[in-house]
Amino acid sequence: MSTTAETELPDLDAIRARYAAERDKRLRADGPEQYIQVKDDHVHFQDDPWSDDANQREPLTDEVEVLVVGAGFGGLVAGARLRQQGVDSIRFVDPAADFGGTWYWNRYPGIACDVESYIYLPLLEEVGYVPKNKYAYGSEIREHCMAIAETFDLYRDTCFGTRATELRWDDEISRWRVRTDRGDDMRAKFICLALGQLSKPKLPGLEGIEEFAGHSFHTSRWDYDYTGGDADGGLTGLAGKRVGVIGTGASAVQVVPHVAESAEHLYVFQRTPSIIDVKDNPPTDPDWAASLQSGWHKHRRDNFNALVSGVPQEEDLVDDGWTDMIGNLMKRIQSGKAQDFSPEGIQEMLELADLQKMESIRGRVDEFVDDPETAEALKPYYRQFCKRPCIHEDYLPTFNRDNVTLVDTDGQGVDRVTSKGLVVDGEEYELDLIIYASGFEVGTPLERRSGFDMIGRTGKTLTQTWTDGLRSLHGMHMHGFPNTFLMSIGQAANVVNYTHLLDEQATHLSYIVARAREDGLETVEVTADAEASWVEQCIEKVRERGGAFFTDCTPGYYNNEGLPRSSGSGPYGVGPGVMEFLDLLEAWRESGDLEGLRTT
Repeated sequence: MSTTAETELPDLDAIRARYAAERDKRLRADGPEQYIQVKDDHVHFQDDPWSDDANQREPLTDEVEVLVVGAGFGGLVAGARLRQQGVDSIRFVDPAADFGGTWYWNRYPGIACDVESYIYLPLLEEVGYVPKNKYAYGSEIREHCMAIAETFDLYRDTCFGTRATELRWDDEISRWRVRTDRGDDMRAKFICLALGQLSKPKLPGLEGIEEFAGHSFHTSRWDYDYTGGDADGGLTGLAGKRVGVIGTGASAVQVVPHVAESAEHLYVFQRTPSIIDVKDNPPTDPDWAASLQSGWHKHRRDNFNALVSGVPQEEDLVDDGWTDMIGNLMKRIQSGKAQDFSPEGIQEMLELADLQKMESIRGRVDEFVDDPETAEALKPYYRQFCKRPCIHEDYLPTFNRDNVTLVDTDGQGVDRVTSKGLVVDGEEYELDLIIYASGFEVGTPLERRSGFDMIGRTGKTLTQTWTDGLRSLHGMHMHGFPNTFLMSIGQAANVVNYTHLLDEQATHLSYIVARAREDGLETVEVTADAEASWVEQCIEKVRERGGAFFTDCTPGYYNNEGLPRSSGSGPYGVGPGVMEFLDLLEAWRESGDLEGLRTT
C-alpha cells in the first residue's frame, strides 16, 4: 500500500544542505576498516549455535562435476537449475549444518524478509508453494530452503559443517582441487561461488571490545540459551537484565521490540537512524493463491523489477514501500507538475519524488513517537536508497516505553567498551548484555569473507587478481579462473530483490555447463579482452551516473562507508540496470556462440 501523501515539500537546496551536513558528521577516514573481522579472539562470535555436530565423516578425495561453495539461496537455485539441465554430480560445501545461508544463521526474534515473499522466495511454482504472508518470517523461509533441496534432490552429496580452505586450479587435469578444514582434497570440474552478501558477521572496531565482563553475541548467532524464548519472542531470560543493542539497521529494527518486552532496561545505541516504512503484512488470501496461473511468479517479479527500475507499468502488483517512489514520480508527471524532461529535469523530478517519500517517512516518526527529542533523533536525513529501507510497525512505538532509552550518538557511534558496558560522549552505560546488530562483511576481499582464496591458472590468487578492483565478465566469469562462476551483485546488476538476480545467474551458469557437456568442452574461461571490455562498460556506467548519488549519501555498506569506489569495482559499482542486464544475459544465451568465452 502506498504511504506517500501529497504534502508541501521543503526547499530543495535546504534539504540538500541538511543531507550533506548529516553525511559529513558521519564520515570517517578509516571507512570500512572501522569494522573488525570475526576471527582470533573474536571467532566465537561466528560459532554455530544450531549445529549438533552430527556431520562427522571421513575426508573425501573423489571428484564431482559441479562443486557449489555456499548453501544459501544462491547455491540452492544453482543446484536446482543444474538439476533441470540434467547435471547429476553436484556437491555443496558450507560451514552450516543445513541449507539456508543467511536464513540458516539468522534466527533472531522477529526475523522476517523485507521484500514481498511472493517475489523474494525463489522457485515457488517449481516447489508448488505459496507463502503464508505477504512478508514471510524466518522459519518459513528456512523451511522453503529445505523444501527446494528436497524437491531437487540436493541433500544427496553435501559437505555441511565444512569450510573450504583452498581452491587451486590443476592445469594437468583441468580440474579444481578443493581442500577443506575436514581434510578433504576433492576435485571438481566446475566451481560455483555462492557466498552470499550477508554471510560473515562483522563487529565494530571498538576499543575494549574484549574486556566486557557481561555477555555478548551477534544477532546472526542469537543465544537463546541466555535470552530464553524463540524467534517469536518471549525472551524470559532477559528479566532483570540491562541490555544494549549496537546498531539500528534491518536486524536491530526487528529485534528491538522483542528485547524491550522482556528486558529490565534496553538501550539502543544509534549512529544513523533507519528509514522505517509501513509493514502491512496480511495473511495470504487462499482464493487469490488458488487463482494463480502458470507463470505468475515470473510475471510478478518482472513487474516489481520494472517499477523499482523506473519503468512504468499498467499495474503495481506488489504495491509497497519499494515501488511507492516510482508511483509518486508518475503522479507528478501525470498531474503536470513535471514539465522538464531533459536529463537534468528528470533527475530533479526523481529528487523531488524521493524528497516527498522521505518527508512521509519522517512524518511517520512524529506519528508514533511521543517524545519530540527522541522523535527528531529517529528521523533519517538522507535519500531513500542511500541505505536499505526497513519496514516495521512496532519499532518506532517501542521508544515510548519507560524501559527503553535511545542513545543517539549524533553520528559518532559508541566511543568504547568497558568491563561494565558502553561509553558514549563520556557517559558509561552499565549493561549485562551487549547485542551486536552490526551487520555483515559486504564488498571485502573474497579471502576475508569466505576464509579461503582461489589460486587460478596463472598461479595468482583471486585476491591478488582483484588488487585494483573487481574484474569480470557479467560479474560471473574471471580471466585466469577457468570453469568458475561467481554469483554476486558486483558488475552484474544492483537489485532490490536479490534472489531474482541469483535465479537468473543460476539459469545462465546452468546453460553454460549444459553447453560444455553437450559440446564436450573441458574448460570455459572468459578472454582477457572480453573481461576488459565489460569492466570498461561498468566504469562508463559509473561515469554516466556521475557517481554523485552514493558520494552524497550518508555512510553505509552501499557506498563503502562513505568512500565509494569510482572504478565500478565495488559490490554496488555495477553494470547495466537490472532490466537491461537480464535482457543482455538472455540475448547472450540465445545467440548460442558463447561470446567472450574461450573454450577447450
